[in-house]
Formats: sequence, structure tokens, C-alpha cells
Amino acid sequence: MVSPTKLKSMDFYRKIPRDLTEASLSGAGLSIVAALIMMLLFGMELSSYLAVNTTTTVVVDKSADGDFLRIHFNISFPALSCEFASIDVSDVLGTNRLNITKTVRKFPIDPHLKTTGEEFHSGHGSHHINHGEEIKEEIPDGAVPLVSGSFDSFTKHFPLLIVNFNAPWCYWSNRLKPSWEKAASIIYHKYNPETDGRVLLGSVDCTEEAELCKRNHIQGYPSIRIFRKGSDLKEDHGHHEHESYYGDRDTDSVVKMVDELVAPIHPETHKLDLDGISNETLKHLKKAPVTGGCRVEGYVRVKKVPGNLIISAHSGAHSFDSSKMNMSHVVTHLSFGRMFSPRLLTDMRRLLPYIGQSHDKLDEKAFINQHEFGANVTIEHYLQVVKTEVITRRTAQEHSLVEEYEYTAHSSIAQTYYLPVAKFHYELSPMQIVITENPKSFSHFITNLCAIIGGVFTVAGILDSIFHNTIRLVKKVELGKNF
Repeated sequence: MVSPTKLKSMDFYRKIPRDLTEASLSGAGLSIVAALIMMLLFGMELSSYLAVNTTTTVVVDKSADGDFLRIHFNISFPALSCEFASIDVSDVLGTNRLNITKTVRKFPIDPHLKTTGEEFHSGHGSHHINHGEEIKEEIPDGAVPLVSGSFDSFTKHFPLLIVNFNAPWCYWSNRLKPSWEKAASIIYHKYNPETDGRVLLGSVDCTEEAELCKRNHIQGYPSIRIFRKGSDLKEDHGHHEHESYYGDRDTDSVVKMVDELVAPIHPETHKLDLDGISNETLKHLKKAPVTGGCRVEGYVRVKKVPGNLIISAHSGAHSFDSSKMNMSHVVTHLSFGRMFSPRLLTDMRRLLPYIGQSHDKLDEKAFINQHEFGANVTIEHYLQVVKTEVITRRTAQEHSLVEEYEYTAHSSIAQTYYLPVAKFHYELSPMQIVITENPKSFSHFITNLCAIIGGVFTVAGILDSIFHNTIRLVKKVELGKNF
């Protein structure tokens, strides 16, 4: 059995009796300085331990999110009507999707980008419109030509004023004209303006009455608008004094639509019976825009190949005057990939300040054409997209903390012979940036902490010993001189 005496001989930390120790002011001062240095170095080491250390590498894209990518957008067009605003997608593989509506919402806006109405639904207006058989013989005019001076008086006089806004150069206006004039003649004899006075069919030539068409936000030709007399009908019971008709354009369909609208109106009092219009007619009527702008928001899914997101005026039964189309827009938001919550972005930027600086490069930027560039102006944006992935190792296994797509943007303006558009051309990089978070181990932190405490304590002890011995030596020398 090992005796206690032998065990004591292995003591590395032998004690000096307190009576043999001596305290000094210099030692106390040095001890205070050493303690402060220890606290400072401890704080620095703790800060280094808690800091996020990363390594950045560039590798071939190994995305786990499939072959498709979402593009989220919120873009306002002060001069593009929601009636005709179309979101299209195309790519180098031949994909060509027109007028995407399932994941897109449209809201009418004024020139100051403020919403002026409820969401615009274009479902009923996108069906195939029947124009009837093409009539080649001359049809006598039955509709009343309207001009700026007489337009307001007609809208105030008739409970229903149904107007065909057209342009002589427009193919679809010329297809509608025979049916419209024939229907107008039938309606004139059926509801005589002098004896009945409930309805009148008119027409406006937008090449002659440009200001009148602009005032009514006409952007596509032909546009059939329904004006109702009486402020009491403006918003009550779903009826409006200004509506658009999106139904068939053959003579029988136009006459049927007018009959349905006239039927609820009392021939003597001209008061409206709200239950007289059938659902079949109502589904082809939609409130006409009170402003000429539109905000489009939502997302589209695209393949991960170079492609285009195009926003333009589009219709299968209307024509557009490209010289008057203005595709100015304000990008409220445009991003690729998954949408992040503001809280997540705040946390990520706190940990990694350089993350999230370019995922919304175009946000809150305006691209306005004040006609200083002339007519037929297309605004193009070239976007180069690269994926960034942040991987953390704070747990036992690696896992992806966040995946985002950042992009650079270059915008330009170009004149075209075709219909102006707003084009976002995107190209995805085949490489991705991987940022790996490398936390320090706790054992490394403890080792450094012990080294700080031990090192400072030892150095302070050595300095104190040198200082103390120097003072004693000086005293001995002075004492020797005195003798």
C-alpha cells in the first residue's frame, strides 16, 4: 500500500506557508493589471468563438429543388390596362406560354400607382369570340357617330348608351362594323330613341376622337362600353354606369345583349328593375377600368434555362396602336426562387451581412418613358442569376440553412417595329456559390481560455519577481554605500 508521504512527494503544487509570503504594492498593482488583461482577452476569445466563420466555394449547380424555378414579381404599369395586360413566358427550349392567369393577379391602378378597384378577372374575356359570317356588301350606318361635344349629352339623356370605340385601320374593328351597324339598325327600330328612349347604340372613331378615347381609357380596338345614366346605379347591387362587353360580336349576340340590358328598364319611368338581367348576359359584362393602369403580381414557374418573362398588351380579338402604347413600369418586387419572410432575411443578414443583398436588385426601381425616346419603345432587363446556398455545421450533420437566387440587372430601352413590351431576360448560371459555416469547437475555446489565464498569470508572476528583486538589489546597493 502506497503511503501518504510518497503521494505527497508527487504534488506539483506545493504550498508555501503564509508566514513566508510578502505582499507588496507593486504586486497588487500588477495583479490588477493582469486581471484586467485576462478579462479583455477572455472577451475577445468569447467573441471569436461566437462569431460566424465561413468558407466560400464555387461548384457546379447541384440544386435539390428540381428543374423548375419560381419568379415572383409585383410590377405596376401606369399606362397598361388590366383588360389587356398579359404575362407570357418563353425559353430556349421552345416553351411559349401566353397570358398566364392561374398564379397572377391584376389590380387597376391610377397614375400614382394607387389601387382604384377590386382584382380584375379576365377569365370570361379570354374565350373565342364569334364575329359571325364575314359580310362583304356595304351595310348602311345604323349606329350614331359620337364626338366629344355630343358624347356627354347622350350619356345623360339615355339610360343605356352602348358605344363601339373603334379604329378604321383595325382588322377586328372592320370585322365588327357590319354586325354592329346591322344590330344598331335593329335596336333603333325596336327601341325608337324618340318614342322609347331607353337605349342608343353609338360608335366613336378613335383616330378622329383621340382625346375622347383616352378619357375612357381605350387601349384596344374595338372596345364595346356600356354607359348607364343615373348616379344611383353607380355602385349599387353590382351595377355600374360604365362597363365593358366581352361577349360574341355577331349581330344576334349584340341584339340579345341589348335586349337583356333594356328589359329591366321601365319604358316610361326609365327606372331599373335589378332582377331583369340574366346571368348569361352578366357574365360577359365587366366593370370598365376607371383608370388606365394595372399592377400585376404573383409568380410563374419556369425551366432553369435562359428565357424571357414578357409583359405586354395581348388580345385575340383586339388590335393595338403600338405608337401609343407606353410600357413604363415600377418594379415593386422581383425575385427568383423561394420567397423569404422578412424575419428570416433579418436574421440571415445579422449572421451573414453579405447574404441577401442582390436577391431583389430591381426592387423599388422605376423605368418611365416620358415619350422622350419616341414611340414603339420596349424596356428590356437582362438578369444574370446565380444560386447561393448557406450550409451550417453547428449540428452533428451538415444541413442547408438557406438557398437563394441572387442576380445582377442591366436595363436598356430599344425601339421596335412591333408592339412594345416590358421584357425580363434571365440567364441562370450553371455554377452555384456554397457558403459553409464553420463554427469553432468548444474544446478549442476552453484550451485557448486556459492558455490565456495561465499565460497571463505566469508572465505577471515573472514580471513581479523581476520587479521585486530589482527593488531589493537597489536597496542593498544603497545600504552598502551608507556603510
